[in-house]
Amino acid sequence: MTKTLKKEFQPGGSKRQYILDKAVDYLLQPGLQANKHAFCTSHLMMTETEYLEALNKATNGELVRSAWN
Repeated sequence: MTKTLKKEFQPGGSKRQYILDKAVDYLLQPGLQANKHAFCTSHLMMTETEYLEALNKATNGELVRSAWN
């Protein structure tokens, strides 16, 4: 049985921001970043931009700072 996101949590849905905020907490948990990226993009249907924004929030902006240096 394959689980899918409810319409309100999918891109453009009324509760999409909830998923994006929870993704920040998920990215802070221990584990391989590659696995987290795959989960976010395939199961949570996050775009690369959404994923990078969540990752940047999880690292307190360090992702962007390191890209500019």
